[in-house]
Amino acid sequence: MLILCIGGLSFAVASCAPVISTPSPIPSQSPPLQTEEPVRAPEKPSPRAIASLQLTEQGRLFLESDNPDDAIRILERAINLNPTNGRNYYYLSEAWLMKGDVSQATEFNRLAAIYLEDDEWLYRVMQQRELIKKRSR
Repeated sequence: MLILCIGGLSFAVASCAPVISTPSPIPSQSPPLQTEEPVRAPEKPSPRAIASLQLTEQGRLFLESDNPDDAIRILERAINLNPTNGRNYYYLSEAWLMKGDVSQATEFNRLAAIYLEDDEWLYRVMQQRELIKKRSR
């Protein structure tokens, strides 16, 4: 042991081996990393959306039977129930084409392109747009 005197104060310095701490073998308690989002069940359509789809089908049938006026009336009701159903706009465009109103057909075709995201339906919308252009000449 070494004793030092500095300014009237005595210090004892012991030479000891330094204490080395080792990490504990206990694993950390952090939660495991999630690599995928949890799978959620598809949302059930609202009663309004279901009613709108039923009206859409009725409107389509009116178009098949060459009755655009009734189709327009039914499809407008369908839009009031579910304004984001792009098929209603597509069929309204068809109905206005049948009646010869290219301006209305163009507007509803534009709305159909906004709300329809499925490739098959977008293809139909583009074909319809070409038909509208031909009829507007």
